[in-house]
Amino acid sequence: MNKNISKLSTQIYKNDVLKVLESNYSKIGSLWVNLQVERCNDIYASFKDHDKYLIVIYLIRKTLDFYSNNLTKLNFTDFYSENSIEIEPFNIIEISKNIMIPKESSRRKIIELEESGIIKKNRKKITIDKSTTPFLNPDNSIKRISRFLNIFSGILKDNKILQNKLSSEKLEQIIKKNYSDVWLHYYNMQIKIMLNWKKVFIDLETWHIWSVCAIHQHSQALKFDNISNHRNEFMKEFMHSNNLVYGVNTMSISEITGIPRTTVVRKLNTLIKLKNLKINHKKQYTLNGTHIKKLIPVQNISINAMAGFATHVYNLAIL
Repeated sequence: MNKNISKLSTQIYKNDVLKVLESNYSKIGSLWVNLQVERCNDIYASFKDHDKYLIVIYLIRKTLDFYSNNLTKLNFTDFYSENSIEIEPFNIIEISKNIMIPKESSRRKIIELEESGIIKKNRKKITIDKSTTPFLNPDNSIKRISRFLNIFSGILKDNKILQNKLSSEKLEQIIKKNYSDVWLHYYNMQIKIMLNWKKVFIDLETWHIWSVCAIHQHSQALKFDNISNHRNEFMKEFMHSNNLVYGVNTMSISEITGIPRTTVVRKLNTLIKLKNLKINHKKQYTLNGTHIKKLIPVQNISINAMAGFATHVYNLAIL
């Protein structure tokens, strides 16, 4: 009993993690945004459509939630011992409402997922076939997340939130050992983040394209010695600095995201009209600082969700 009490006293809290994230945003923010962009790249490569991915993880999340409610925890090996995941029955209205997709678009995308073999129906049984796309086996995602949490844990140690920096190998082991539990939290985080950015950019492809410009500008800002660490000051400086003269061109955005160039051009024109981006004389795109007021509230939701997920994984590792 004493051992359990002693270990319980070492737990960390989301508010403390969030404070460290806020005050060290120049260091950790670029890593986080880059992680999200890499994930968006993989999503588009696998589904050619971010909303289809949202539908799939929404349905898988319901299965993971069922396991959690019934006190069932599966490790990575057990969860992926079969090629299919059984999911609960669903309807178009439910999908449309919860993932912010028009009803007819939801119907069309579900039909396309069925035609591609990702969603399969056999009488009353509905499954998602993981073998149809490698992305539904998230081994690479786990490695990326573990590397990110490893770096973040070092910053938390420096700020006396964690006693020790956690290795990528240990974090990967913890995630795989508690896979159904951790991935439920991960999907909850991703769905919340993607839906909130969707409210700003209307569709997720546009957010994906904007994010490439954001991470490029963020990386440039880190080259300046006088850049602030705290998120509030950092955001103002890196959004408005006249030193950040190099943007990203259309071809580079298309190559990075995998989104066809014609679509990229159309989305960039929309971002220019909405004053989310601006274009220089070299036809390179950078962020337009005038939209920071509508950016910050959505970013608040994203980093809050990330801090909650990170705290959960760290506590699994240390308790």
